[in-house]
Amino acid sequence: MKTIKFLSMMAFTGTLFLACSDDDDANPDPVNEEETITTMTVTLIPQGGGDTVTLVSRDLDGDGPNPPEVDVSGDLTANTVYDGGVVLLNETETPAENVNEEIEGEADEHQFFFVVGGGLNATMAYEDDESDYVSAETGVNFTSTNPVGIVFTVTTTDASSGTLAVTLRHEPKKPNDGTLADGGGETDITQTFDLTIQ
Repeated sequence: MKTIKFLSMMAFTGTLFLACSDDDDANPDPVNEEETITTMTVTLIPQGGGDTVTLVSRDLDGDGPNPPEVDVSGDLTANTVYDGGVVLLNETETPAENVNEEIEGEADEHQFFFVVGGGLNATMAYEDDESDYVSAETGVNFTSTNPVGIVFTVTTTDASSGTLAVTLRHEPKKPNDGTLADGGGETDITQTFDLTIQ
């Protein structure tokens, strides 16, 4: 008699377990797909007036065979502070989708990294942080002061030539020391621009 009760309980438990398992399959956790980004535009506006410099990378075929089209509108001026901003678009959509909106809404999961190289006499500084943006999921402002990098400054010194690499990382470690190596995460888009300071 005890054996029959035990087997009945096991059968009931197994049915309950399967029912729970089916519920999990019917309602899987949502997958947060990476953004489709075709175009990066970096705008550098000199404080106090002067010529704005625009850096553009456009890659309409994504992972296709054609390399991105890269354009730099002019040279930077020595001993100048530039207010910088990045705008990302998905131009496979009509009209073009502004990817910045998604980045701002998931500011805690994104960060731009800036790497100055090749002897360019310039330094970068973040001018925004997560608390400047609103969560897409909750509609509530983020509270962290971890940088995002949609807005930044570039400070030039002496005349020189070199490069500026701009990389957006998805789910980097935060906080980090501002380097790609420490930040980790997945690269959403990256582009290196050749620049001259005169």
